[in-house]
Amino acid sequence: MNKAREFLRRRVWRVVLVLLCLLAVAILLYTGIIWPNSWFVSNNKVQGLDVSSYQKQIDWKRVAQTGRYTFVFIKATEGKTYQDAYFQANWRGAKEQGLLRGAYHFYTASLSGAEQADNYINMVPKEAGMLPPVLDLEVSGKDRQAMLREVNVFLKRLEHHYGMKPIIYTDLNRYAEYIKGHFEDYVIWIGEALFPIQWSNVTNWTFWQYCDRGHVPGISEPVDLNVFSAGREKLYELSYQSISYSSVQ
Repeated sequence: MNKAREFLRRRVWRVVLVLLCLLAVAILLYTGIIWPNSWFVSNNKVQGLDVSSYQKQIDWKRVAQTGRYTFVFIKATEGKTYQDAYFQANWRGAKEQGLLRGAYHFYTASLSGAEQADNYINMVPKEAGMLPPVLDLEVSGKDRQAMLREVNVFLKRLEHHYGMKPIIYTDLNRYAEYIKGHFEDYVIWIGEALFPIQWSNVTNWTFWQYCDRGHVPGISEPVDLNVFSAGREKLYELSYQSISYSSVQ
């Protein structure tokens, strides 16, 4: 009887230890201390952030002092009327600290591409050195062909205004649904925090959002972390387009 109890006691403790280990890993993942994709980005020096009003007021000086981040994408607009309340402060603050910055628009499937592009244009200034405008495509439309047409209108309208071909941010599902075979000649930015991008069928990605719960000095809330696929010189080439374009305005 004593042997049976001892055996049971040891088994219970083993189960408890396993559960505690799993809980610890879950906490580390949730807090962003460790991340499944960290092994890939640890040696990549061209890293950046994307932010919105969710992060509230940001101390961009503290962000820059980390020395880790080269670029930031800032939410500007959504749909045909929404304009992010923190955009102007983020746009100004990031520039003052020497970060390359661009602005993104969260696309609404039920609205036309033209009116959404106009909302973005009315909010985001055309400045030398800015990164290309970004279409944030995370939704699906009821009519796929109509959605493709409106997305194309949105992209072309921004390209005409800013003189730069926009970047397309999307997830793996929307990439397969809308981007693959239609907009693959654009700079592609994939958001996928749990699945290594190298294991996907996206071979032409340029930016990768590898973490959605990062912790950065100067930002009080969890923030998205990103990596650029090439060297810093290639990243600066994206912004140079706007410098040459703005110089002739």
